[in-house]
Amino acid sequence: MRRIELSDAGIHPETLARMLRDRTLTRVTRGLYQLADAEVTTPHDLVEVAKLVPKGVICLVSALQFHDLTLQTPGRVWLAIGSKARKPKIDYPPTRIVRFGPQSLCLGVQTHTIDGVSVPIFDPAKTVVDCFRFRQHVGLDVALEGLHNVMRSGKVKPAQIVRYARDTRIWSVLRPYLETVVADGA
Repeated sequence: MRRIELSDAGIHPETLARMLRDRTLTRVTRGLYQLADAEVTTPHDLVEVAKLVPKGVICLVSALQFHDLTLQTPGRVWLAIGSKARKPKIDYPPTRIVRFGPQSLCLGVQTHTIDGVSVPIFDPAKTVVDCFRFRQHVGLDVALEGLHNVMRSGKVKPAQIVRYARDTRIWSVLRPYLETVVADGA
């Protein structure tokens, strides 16, 4: 929980300090706390970032990994924020901030519950399209792997990718790759 959420729940700062001393709570990073005996799952870094930046959305390689569309293990959490939003200062976990326009930030957002926390993550089709938009950052090989895997998994229909690609103005770049993958039968 964030410090403000603890305050809103009626936990006084002295109580918080005592819980930290007694090791009932642990301080994950500045302003973020968790129960000391909480079970931590693999995507727990996503939870921590979602709590630290409530208006952000998990994106790109982190979203690919969450949806099981890549073998890549990102060394940091990829997070989309608004183009005019203040860049958050996150000490831990390592985070890569990417700016999205207002329309692109709202498209394809799903909310997943991880460790009891709602975490906004782009859906598989939007994630693959975004990987092509940011191919200079994530690498064309990662974007292609995501496209190939999402089509093979059957989680997405080509029409969904086309719609997101047109909405984000990347269709001319993505079209030949999508046509090839579809023609090959993914």
